[in-house]
Amino acid sequence: QVQLVESGGGLVQAGDSLRLSCAASGRTASGYAMGWFRRSPGKEREFVATISWSGGNTRYGDSVKGRFTISMDNAENTVNLQMNSLKPEDTAVYYCAASRFLAEQWSLYPYWGQGTQVTVSS
Repeated sequence: QVQLVESGGGLVQAGDSLRLSCAASGRTASGYAMGWFRRSPGKEREFVATISWSGGNTRYGDSVKGRFTISMDNAENTVNLQMNSLKPEDTAVYYCAASRFLAEQWSLYPYWGQGTQVTVSS
């Protein structure tokens, strides 16, 4: 069982930056991939980014590629998401998730945090 807690969300203006963090605890096995997903009202859950536990393998959703960077802090069991050049369409609840595999499908992530709200004004 893995418990995940997101932090770092907030209200910013378009063009600003935010860094989200997700702290993992209760991990019973190594080698997890960590992912970020987001969901806005009336929209389906969207893949944002994922990273291998070692940090050597990353994937990004097309809508955030070049603007967001995912990274691991293994000493703190934490995954970070640096979000630059934020746009109003980035407004969403951002969820951290853990999976055995690198994947873009939310159904392959058995462990989820409660989410953190990111709001980007025009």
